[in-house]
Amino acid sequence: MTRLLKDLSRPDRHHPGGPTYREVGATRTPEALPEGYHHLRYSTVVGHGRAAFAAAGTAVTAWRMHRRSGAGLTADADRAGPGVRVEVSAGVGRFRIAVPCAVIWTAYEEDRTGFAYGTLAGHPECGEESFLVTLEPDGAVRFTVTAFSRPAVWYTRLAGPLVPFLQRAYARRLARTLRRLVRS
Repeated sequence: MTRLLKDLSRPDRHHPGGPTYREVGATRTPEALPEGYHHLRYSTVVGHGRAAFAAAGTAVTAWRMHRRSGAGLTADADRAGPGVRVEVSAGVGRFRIAVPCAVIWTAYEEDRTGFAYGTLAGHPECGEESFLVTLEPDGAVRFTVTAFSRPAVWYTRLAGPLVPFLQRAYARRLARTLRRLVRS
């Protein structure tokens, strides 16, 4: 299968209203995340075999994993692609928070499918998060969330260590949701 990797981090793709951080695309190499940010690395097996890999990849890139996890999500495309604008929301009523992001890079490969989105103006954090499904040599289907972020507004600075805790809990929730989607 031909490797297809698209990227919003190339300088020719930058435009006003773009990502709110300089290290655009850094989640592509999770072992070298930028300093000065909180780092999140979460990985777990969600299935086994090529069919599970295909189901998981589709659930991630077609937004089903996010939506089924209980998050609100609107996107200007049915599938993740560089430059696609996404708004993820959680909560209810006055306590609902919606955060704007843009897809930075995608991977639609034989053994690797996923994307990363980065924060846009109006997001309470500054950084990037990737959601990647890989088919391991032993047939295990692994879901990995990698992120780097730091507070962008007063209330996330005030929340301090609670934010990384919530991010990790959300990554675990996404993995549980993806595991259920792969089984069905």
